[in-house]
Amino acid sequence: MSDSQNKDLEKQLVEVLRQNDRGSWTVPAADLYPHQWLWDSCFIAVGLRHIDIVRAQKELTSLLRGQWSNGMLPNMIFVAGKEYSRDREIWRSYLSPYSPNSVATSGITQPPMLAEAVMAVGEKLNKTERRSWYRKMYQPLVRYHEWLYTERDPHNEGLVINLHPYETGLDNSPPWISELRKHSMPWWLIGFERLHLDGVVNMFRRDTRHVPPGQRMSNIEALAYWAALRRLRRKAYNSEAILSRSLFAVQDLTFNSILIRANDCLSTIAAEIKAELPEELVTKFDNSRKALDQLWDDQEGQYFSRSFVSHKLIEEETIATLMPLYSGAVTRERAARLVDIMKKRRRFSLSWPLPSVPLNSHHFDPYKYWQGPTWVNTNWLVIKGLERYGYLEEAKALKDRTIELIEKSGPSEYFNPLSGEPEGAPNFSWTAALTIDLLRQRNH
Repeated sequence: MSDSQNKDLEKQLVEVLRQNDRGSWTVPAADLYPHQWLWDSCFIAVGLRHIDIVRAQKELTSLLRGQWSNGMLPNMIFVAGKEYSRDREIWRSYLSPYSPNSVATSGITQPPMLAEAVMAVGEKLNKTERRSWYRKMYQPLVRYHEWLYTERDPHNEGLVINLHPYETGLDNSPPWISELRKHSMPWWLIGFERLHLDGVVNMFRRDTRHVPPGQRMSNIEALAYWAALRRLRRKAYNSEAILSRSLFAVQDLTFNSILIRANDCLSTIAAEIKAELPEELVTKFDNSRKALDQLWDDQEGQYFSRSFVSHKLIEEETIATLMPLYSGAVTRERAARLVDIMKKRRRFSLSWPLPSVPLNSHHFDPYKYWQGPTWVNTNWLVIKGLERYGYLEEAKALKDRTIELIEKSGPSEYFNPLSGEPEGAPNFSWTAALTIDLLRQRNH
């Protein structure tokens, strides 16, 4: 692409962010996603920092209004008003004594991208401004990371658990579908599936009104996820109470890889402002780096998520396979093996990389949400990991191909990895923001 083409594309992407701007935060997509999402805002701020640093900071500080008193950062902060009362009532965050009084939120979290985003914004500030920014965000970050370990690592293994697929951001990824069908299918839902009564759900789904049903999770999956949410709600989102009866908890590979990187970012932030991280938290950071090794399968030569209940690896290959590169916590030998997997044809090396599920998986569907399509945010994470391990040529190739995809098909939510056709919601904010970041990296 020429400089003028780069500028034209960036102008288009900036306009998407402007249209989706709601003042102090940004919606992922105007009609389909009207609320604020945790890791969406983090990715959006990474792009916004190149355009408007003050607005990028506001994108992240706006997340703090939803932080619970126990430190949890929810994956969703709901818009007020009658129009979205049903969304708020599905979650009923008010059932927890820790939820904020001023806003309604979900009762679960999402991949902890905030420390990375805070540090990315800090890179655009001078030393004095950066330290002031880090001081502002430091305590909320510490409280969040402490919550993750206190509430979600009950056996002090170094790996935190997720209690719902929505927490991973990769909602209907095969490992979670596998666990759900083994441990979390209520009797009434099995009957629904056998009698083909699941079509009634379309009356209540917002996503399939805006996106073709074949591009989203199935009605059965959606119902199962709703049933899993109800179980969490019945326990008022109390992790200890949930785990006392739950058979549906996963040490998710993507989430833990992002957490390890976030821990490193938080350590960097603390060092910059000469703050002492709690000693117990530092110990847990170290444990997490070592514990990732428990998710390695030597026979398969890759990492997998693990069932918290059975302690068995869930051997379903997905884009998560490559996320340990982003963590920075794996050996160079294992990093090389992951890069080899990434480059193999008929797996992840498709016309428009990287698919969310490899082509050789029986789950692969080029249209279906997290079961095949290419997403810019996961490409961005893998690019960061490749650069961290010195695979600069591979990182550049993935970066260039990702930018070409957006130039060809526009900033959609996700893309068919075989044809490059846009799928999901159009004018998707994190696609726009992260492509801006990739363009700026390429130009400097």
